[in-house]
Amino acid sequence: MTSLAETGFRNALLRADAPVPEGLTDGEGRPAGRRYDVYRNNVAVALREALETGFPAVAKLIGPENFARAAGMFLRAHPPSSPLMMQYGAGFPEFLEQIEALRGIGYLGDVARMELALRQSYHAADAPGLDAVRLAELDEAALMRARLVPSPALRLLRSPWPVLSIYRFTMEPGQPKPPARAEAVVITRPDLDPVPHLLPQGGAGFLAALIKGETFGAAVETAGADFDLSATLSLLLQQGAFSDLLTD
Repeated sequence: MTSLAETGFRNALLRADAPVPEGLTDGEGRPAGRRYDVYRNNVAVALREALETGFPAVAKLIGPENFARAAGMFLRAHPPSSPLMMQYGAGFPEFLEQIEALRGIGYLGDVARMELALRQSYHAADAPGLDAVRLAELDEAALMRARLVPSPALRLLRSPWPVLSIYRFTMEPGQPKPPARAEAVVITRPDLDPVPHLLPQGGAGFLAALIKGETFGAAVETAGADFDLSATLSLLLQQGAFSDLLTD
């Protein structure tokens, strides 16, 4: 059970203006206020660096000073709930959207969501990709009833902004200016690192339905009239988006 003293110690760590908790001493019983200040500063720096490492495109889009300010606000409002720093920042996209000074950058939250999805995909469990032959062996009726099991590393992001184009323009020199369009992005991890791809027309609805556990046939119906099944399915299978196939 956490004591009031422990709670006060933690709460003051992320507030530079908070007084040093009373009664702190070192191993020899001497006052340890100065050491606490050093420790507090180191914790804040480590958390800001963790956010910058996890959201490099966001950091570039708003600049180092704005990012440091936003990160400082976030870490004070949302201290870590886990000792695993790879999990820190899950609420950062939504937090950015609430900062009044950043609301003019409408796509910022979705860029952060894509960076978070890339990180989550990277740390997801391993799973072998589904062999396309298993789909080819099914007759049409069996295929329509089948369910595809998403890979643990699979992530889907649908945005009203050209989120992947903005990300690439920000992070990869020589990329063209992002077009004015909505983009749906699928993230897979066919090898060691996650890879984002744009989904063809209707692909996001199709994939979202499969992720929910709907049948192949229901997912095709969800995708709409302009859906390019061949291009979408080829991309997803080549990139290891699915780990298994469930049939009746």
